[in-house]
Amino acid sequence: MNEFTHLINDLGSDSTPLEALVLIFCLIIALGITKVLFKGADPQTVKTSVWFGPRFFDGLMFPLLALVLTFASKEVWIHTQNEAILKIAVPILMAVVIIRLMARVLSSVFPESPAILMLERLVSYLVWLVAGLWISGLLPLVVQELESIHLNFGHSRIDLRTLIEGVLSSGLVLVLTLWVSSALEREVLAKAVIDLSIRKVATNVLRVLLSFIGLLIALSAVGVDLTALSVLSGGLGVGLGLGLQKLAANYVSGFVLLLERSIRIGDQVRIPGVEGRITDIKTRYTLIQDAAGREIVIPNEMMVSDRVENLSRAFGRVLLNVNVSIDYSSSIEHVQEVLTAACARVERVLASPEPKVLVINLGHEGADLTIAFWVDERENALVSVKSEVNVQVWETLRKEGIALPSAPKLIRIMEGSLPPPRDIGDKKSNV
Repeated sequence: MNEFTHLINDLGSDSTPLEALVLIFCLIIALGITKVLFKGADPQTVKTSVWFGPRFFDGLMFPLLALVLTFASKEVWIHTQNEAILKIAVPILMAVVIIRLMARVLSSVFPESPAILMLERLVSYLVWLVAGLWISGLLPLVVQELESIHLNFGHSRIDLRTLIEGVLSSGLVLVLTLWVSSALEREVLAKAVIDLSIRKVATNVLRVLLSFIGLLIALSAVGVDLTALSVLSGGLGVGLGLGLQKLAANYVSGFVLLLERSIRIGDQVRIPGVEGRITDIKTRYTLIQDAAGREIVIPNEMMVSDRVENLSRAFGRVLLNVNVSIDYSSSIEHVQEVLTAACARVERVLASPEPKVLVINLGHEGADLTIAFWVDERENALVSVKSEVNVQVWETLRKEGIALPSAPKLIRIMEGSLPPPRDIGDKKSNV
């Protein structure tokens, strides 16, 4: 409390107005530099960057510059005058920097996530609490009280301060890791690696590697013995060998798919029971969107071990078929000609290779034909393309007068459904 009393006394000194002017001057300089840097940045990425935001002062750049300038002024001011306002401004600006860093990084990596918004609020309350304790001078007392509270983990004994510092350090390292990995993905991998699948696996490997290194640094900073991790890794290996076989197989299969590029994001694939377009390949599962718009989650192990038909792999095109039957009274050559022309009139059907009408079966009622045509693999609404072709075929058959086979009608007379026959002779004799 003595430090808080000294702070109140310093606020009443004669140098306080001049100190306030110095703080305002630092804020104005930081605001000007931020605005200049905002105008020189790329307009397409500046709104989603961590440094800036929709407005030039919404990002991390402005409070960070203000913190640096204010701290430098405080170090100069302390040699000549009693500090008061600058001493309060430094923890406040540091709290704003931490909150802005958490908010901008988490919102860019996990956009529109309710859990992330709740985490941001929790971190904000915690940061402002620490800043208030720092300004009031109560932080050393709180830290001393936390050191007196010990927790036992087996044969290890750790105080509450070390535990809280470890959690906060790990969270900060995780945020910095996400920031660095997303920046490298956007600035380096997006320009150096064109293939989306290779870029995906490189991003995942980079993020896991940076997270692991950051976690080791955070644990070392709070005094955790890293040799204990060898026991953890041994237990993890036993767990993978016993209970996590499927999970490990899916993760390994995910990296195999991304590295081999046997299937790629955007490919049209067909597996037993599912046909659709690959929208994303995660390290554990693959997302496939079917014709109805549903997202289907397929474990990566199935994509590696089961039969998968990649309809987009060969030529960048997808082959579709429409089946139709005609009566034997029609000319096959004429039907093939008009149906080929009808299919070619659909805008999204490729002209090369041209559509073909093939006779696939000669049935009892008529000839079965299939219309084979190609569409671009980037086409999403494949069902609507088939619908357009069906409409054109229907209209063409109606205009050309081509008859469809009519199935023979089968009439069954069930026993007991008709009255018994009458004896005509007996009827005449009675008359």
